[in-house]
Amino acid sequence: MADHNQITTIMESKTPHPLQQIANTPTHKLLLKQWLKEEELILGRIALKETQIDSVRKEITMLYVFFFLFHSISLILLFDASSRDPAGALACRRSWIPSLCSLLFSLGLIWAVRYKSDTEVHLEKLLEREKEDCKLLAKCVEELKKKGVEFDLLKEVDALRRAKSLRVEAKAVRKWSARDFVTLFFFSVSCFVLAITRAILCN
Repeated sequence: MADHNQITTIMESKTPHPLQQIANTPTHKLLLKQWLKEEELILGRIALKETQIDSVRKEITMLYVFFFLFHSISLILLFDASSRDPAGALACRRSWIPSLCSLLFSLGLIWAVRYKSDTEVHLEKLLEREKEDCKLLAKCVEELKKKGVEFDLLKEVDALRRAKSLRVEAKAVRKWSARDFVTLFFFSVSCFVLAITRAILCN
C-alpha cells in the first residue's frame, strides 16, 4: 500500500506543469500566442473607444456652452438696440430677422447635439461589446493555462464562438431616453428665446 502511494506520488511529481505542456505542444502554444495577441488588440481598441467617448462628451459640452452663450449675447445686443430706438416701430417690423437667425441657430445646434449623442451611444455599445469579448477571451486563456494539454481545443473554441454569436443585449426598452429630454429642453429654451426677442423688440 505504501509502495503504491509512493509510485503515485512519483508519477504526479513527474507530470509536467500545464504551461510546460503548452510549450511542448505546437497547437496549444500557437493558440495561446494568438489569444494573448488578440487580447492585447482588444485592450487597445477599448482604450481607443474610451478616448473617443471622452472626446465626444467634451464636444457635446462645448455645444451646450455655445448655445447659451449665443442666446445670452443675442438678447443683450437686442435689448441694447431696442433701448436706442424709443419708438420701437422699426425694430418691431424687423423682429423676424433676429428671430429667424435665432431659430436657425437653435435647430442647427439641436441637430448637432443629437448627432453627437447618437455617436456617444454607438461608441458606448461598441465599448461594451469589446469588454465582453475581452472577458470571454481572458476566461479561455485562463482555462488553457490551467488545463494544459487537457484543454479541448475544439470544444472550448466552439464554446467561445457560440457565446459570441448568441450574445444578446438584454436591456429594457425605454420610450424616453436622456437624449430625448435634452432635445425637448433645448427646443423649449429656443421657443422661450423667440418669445423674449419679440417682447424686447416690440415693447
